[in-house]
Amino acid sequence: MAGSKDFYEMLGVAKTASADEIKRAYRKLALQYHPDKNKSKEADGKFKEVTAAYEVLSDQQKKAQYDQFGHAAFSQEGFGGQGPFGGAQQGQAGPFRYSYYTGGGNPNIEFDLGGFSDPFEIFEQFFGSGGAGPFGARQRRSTYSLTIDFMEAVHGVEKKVDIGGETQTIKIPAGVDEGSRIRFGEYDVVIGVSSSDKFKRQGYDIVSEEEISFAQAVLGHVVNVETVNGRVSLRIPAGTQPDTVIRLRGKGVPHVRGSGRGDHYVRIKITIPKHLTHRQKELLEQFELEGKKKKTWF
Repeated sequence: MAGSKDFYEMLGVAKTASADEIKRAYRKLALQYHPDKNKSKEADGKFKEVTAAYEVLSDQQKKAQYDQFGHAAFSQEGFGGQGPFGGAQQGQAGPFRYSYYTGGGNPNIEFDLGGFSDPFEIFEQFFGSGGAGPFGARQRRSTYSLTIDFMEAVHGVEKKVDIGGETQTIKIPAGVDEGSRIRFGEYDVVIGVSSSDKFKRQGYDIVSEEEISFAQAVLGHVVNVETVNGRVSLRIPAGTQPDTVIRLRGKGVPHVRGSGRGDHYVRIKITIPKHLTHRQKELLEQFELEGKKKKTWF
């Protein structure tokens, strides 16, 4: 394993991070340090470190062992020794150790692959690239990154890019998200998505906030809410409390595959005025006095 460095620190996540948070953190770092993209001297070592960390933390059983015992849980070396049909050969593919026997047509191949059926599987999962090893040679696919804005990811877009000295047009489908990968001819394009000041995305759902006045919350009101597909009218029920969430069904992000869309959730924020006129103060004081005549407003 990667020395004594903490795996969580390598990925920049907390120990309480979810599986999705760990996956997103790894994708970001792996793209940053992947040897096909980053030619700096330290990139290869960094890439191996973050991949080693992800290989453990993405597996619930290994993660539990690591949380309990640390690196000591994985201190044993891979398979080795001399086999009855020839020499036992060992190799290294990133953080993955493997050993296999040669000679005599021995079908009993042994692997220490850390939970993956193929030590190059994780590279295909994120980059669509393979490598040469005891499992045969694979053609490595070049990987490119492309950043689009939030609304382009929601609605889809066509982008002109320069690949191999040629200008080509890539059609990006509606609904892609950060880390989505598109196969384009002989290349893989990994999508980055800029954040939005107005919307937050959770899968195919959209979350936004809408501010209303104290009076509108008490009396009820109809507001025009901005969604990714334009403005819609939203009825605020009388007596709405702060941080109430109202669902707009089918107003979220379209599914990349198949039909349907996510939903849009509007969180209600109630604005308390800082400056009141003399008349407004009088009315609120009267409101307070009326309230004292009742046991409760709620």
